[in-house]
Amino acid sequence: MRLIRMLGADSPACRELEENVRRAVAELAVEAHVERVTDMDVITIYGAMMTPALVIDGELKAAGRALPTAEIKRLLAD
Repeated sequence: MRLIRMLGADSPACRELEENVRRAVAELAVEAHVERVTDMDVITIYGAMMTPALVIDGELKAAGRALPTAEIKRLLAD
């Protein structure tokens, strides 16, 4: 099972990233636990200087923008 964390507050970009992540997981039929992290102490542990940020299986994959669904699917396929 994959662990996917979206880092950031309740901004439009954070909501867009969450929607795109959930869509990518559903389209790929990936078994994943998806969660949003808003705690700044946890966000800084990952080294994310900008939000929204995406962490997959403990590795920071992107920060500062809401990735499109196709790009998230590529990251999940790796």
